[in-house]
Amino acid sequence: MPATVIVGAQWGDEGKGKITDILAERASAVIRYQGGSNAGHTVVVNGNEFKLHLIPSGILHPDTTCIMAAGTIIDPICLRDEIEGLRERGVSCDNLRVSVNAHVIMPYHILLDGLQEEARGRSSIGTTRRGIGPTYTDKTARMPRSIRMADLMDDDVLRALIADQLEHKNIIIERCYGHEPLDPDAVFAEIAPALPVVRPFVADVRSMVREALANDETVLLEGAQGTFLDLDYGTYPYVTSSHPVAGGACLGTAIGPTEIDAVIAVVKAYTTRVGAGSFPTELEDEVGNGLRERGSEYGTTTGRPRRCGWLDGVALRTAAELNGATAIAVTKLDVLDGLDTVRIAVAYDINGKRHERMPEDLDALADAQPVYEELPGWQQSICEARTLADLPEQARAYIDRMEELAGCAVWGVSVGPSRDQTVLL
Repeated sequence: MPATVIVGAQWGDEGKGKITDILAERASAVIRYQGGSNAGHTVVVNGNEFKLHLIPSGILHPDTTCIMAAGTIIDPICLRDEIEGLRERGVSCDNLRVSVNAHVIMPYHILLDGLQEEARGRSSIGTTRRGIGPTYTDKTARMPRSIRMADLMDDDVLRALIADQLEHKNIIIERCYGHEPLDPDAVFAEIAPALPVVRPFVADVRSMVREALANDETVLLEGAQGTFLDLDYGTYPYVTSSHPVAGGACLGTAIGPTEIDAVIAVVKAYTTRVGAGSFPTELEDEVGNGLRERGSEYGTTTGRPRRCGWLDGVALRTAAELNGATAIAVTKLDVLDGLDTVRIAVAYDINGKRHERMPEDLDALADAQPVYEELPGWQQSICEARTLADLPEQARAYIDRMEELAGCAVWGVSVGPSRDQTVLL
């Protein structure tokens, strides 16, 4: 039962979409196991760029079933727009399925996300304001019952649930935030145009997954965001509201841990982060700006500029252990082309004590001083490399050092955005 998890080893934006797309060619199914429309995966095929937010990155392979599992949350308007956008570009989306149990992001969740973030003021945590946190809050609170994809199938059921939700939500919206209350009919009218588009994709996906595993077919479990945005293991409170780590794949898909054969941790050749929170290797200088521009480090979903810095080997080692990584996939190595030297943080100095793994109390990262190891750069473009031998000696040494820090083998190295710009090891 060859199930493989593809997980981000940093703060998200590692290039998981490209790795998933490459592996999806030989997969029976690609399953998104958590997160919502706050994620952004970019896939480039023959020079054509596809920006995905909800739909799994295998959607460009028509023979691969793409599943939004129960652990995800679905904005029906966003899903409709994404489906229609792909169809306009010749992608049918006939291979897409959405779990009946996936919870739904409603307009009031998006409103509350923005109101909460504004109320935090200078303590803002940098959410995408897509309603992610409030939706997961409703899911876990259970009272009143959160809306699931199954509830979108019947207008009367959906109207009743919206009214029930707003009976409670409007108290918060009015009394806590001084905002006008929402009208249930207006909320229904806002999402109603999306319903005819998304309803045909709602299905019992668990039985589909069980059948694929029973037939020994390859199944990919695609995570959104990254390890250090995990609700339990990330830099709380500057995290997402779900579990991007490999363990979250079991929770989100109903696939047991003994059914997973491999975990590929995707790591960028340097480090980026969006929003607030600790970032020990951040470069607020010309080097950091250069990485941002060469790497086009702007959010796929939000367009926000990403903070950039040297590769954090401490984070890489910790992420590999937290996820039980069996291999790592290195992305954007080409962004380091032309640098005289490249640096890797191999440890932190925190108040005079050396740490080679992230401390469990991640608040301590605010005092972390990276201990750098310097390696020679390579003064040439590696975009045309297709084998390990094509890479300059200095680039191979950099990959070897990443492998040592992760404690597992390198699966492949991306040297450009296109599918074929990948060195498979």
